[in-house]
Amino acid sequence: MLECGMLERDRQALRRRSVVLCKQMVVDELLIQSLQADNILTEGMADNIMAEQTAQKRSFRLLQLLPKRGPRAFSSFCSALRDTEQQHLGDLLTQSPEKDGKETHLESIQPEEEPEGQAGRLVMQTPEKKRERYEDSSVPLSTQEGIVAKRARTQEFMECSLDADSPINTPVLACTRDFYLSHCQQSYRMNSLPRGFALVISNVTFDPCAAPDLDPRKGGEVDDEVLRKVFTELDYVVTVHRDLTAQGMRTCIENFCRRPDHRTMDSCVVCLLSHGVEGGVYGTDGQLLQLDWVFEAFDNAHCPLLQNKPKMFFIQACRGEEMDCGVEQIDGPVRTCSPSCEQRDAGREGQGDADSRQRGDMGRPRIKLPQRSDMICGYASLKGTAAMRNTKRGSWFIQELNTALRLHARDTHLADILVQVNGRIKEREGYAPGTAHHRCKEMSEFTSSLCKDLFLFPKYQ
Repeated sequence: MLECGMLERDRQALRRRSVVLCKQMVVDELLIQSLQADNILTEGMADNIMAEQTAQKRSFRLLQLLPKRGPRAFSSFCSALRDTEQQHLGDLLTQSPEKDGKETHLESIQPEEEPEGQAGRLVMQTPEKKRERYEDSSVPLSTQEGIVAKRARTQEFMECSLDADSPINTPVLACTRDFYLSHCQQSYRMNSLPRGFALVISNVTFDPCAAPDLDPRKGGEVDDEVLRKVFTELDYVVTVHRDLTAQGMRTCIENFCRRPDHRTMDSCVVCLLSHGVEGGVYGTDGQLLQLDWVFEAFDNAHCPLLQNKPKMFFIQACRGEEMDCGVEQIDGPVRTCSPSCEQRDAGREGQGDADSRQRGDMGRPRIKLPQRSDMICGYASLKGTAAMRNTKRGSWFIQELNTALRLHARDTHLADILVQVNGRIKEREGYAPGTAHHRCKEMSEFTSSLCKDLFLFPKYQ
């Protein structure tokens, strides 16, 4: 039993900051689990919060519950914000009232009933002359949307749609001994230390003379850092190369394939982040690297040291120019919750064959293998369509992949993790009023020739 309600000063701090919290806070599994672990929320409360269909409604319900959850609720909430990379909100809550301007309280913000086409809309009257606060806000803006959005924020009413769009840095959850022992026999071997080598090639800045049509991929630098961190925590030795020409990418991949120490590793990871077209990704010189060549470099004939071992590929690039504008759903919620202001990855994208390869048992040379096997490849978008990238938070696909790996790799095989990523991407929606990207959609996919379940068994030795 909780002793009593929240302290009055803490209750007032929540009230003062309720507008900002409703707009900016990301209420996801991690935040809720942290509050549950601290006995602030019960399982029923957690389920009720996460059952809400929009980000604003989840925030609103949590803020309604916290003042009733005892004197420890406030400090636990601030700690949970820190643990989920929302330190700026925790700092805001603990800031002294003397530094505050006028704030709208929670009672003046109610999630609207959802009229057709506007599910999850949160309407509020904004205080005047708060432009600096919004410009310094952590709400990420796309380059094309920036000027329009800042002007819109000075209007009397505004709609702000946010979702779990910041890259989380919570430690990768560890696999338990019991889970490993019960799943290791029917899955790929995955107990070498390190698990394998990971190669990340991220092209952010393109040669303006050789590739004048390829704009800088703002936010791309966030993606490669996110991938470096998560795969390092998953026990891979990660190498990141940035801004390579097509030939530079080819040379880098060839050298990676030829590493003799693949022999003692159980897997490998390759991540390619760039502009793209169907079937290829661009080097900084505007020349294409064909994805089919990449997969061939890792097949059973060209990379025998990785025969029968899982090879994971993640391609963050457009696979065409078509913008997915989405279609109206006939039943269920009229509009999905949106993950904030997003920008299209300019250019085109490559489809890539993600057929896989299987490594041949080195001890049984008579066994024949298919040319390619044991590969799985996740694509940020469908064939022919553009991929979405937030200029401050990174791409949608890499954000969701990072989150899913950190939270679920301990007990979920990779194909199911990519299904979860697909589900999260399906829910996302661009928010950039006045631009072609407003309410745009994206759909990721993956192809697989894996022959067993692929568990990464993080941190199990």
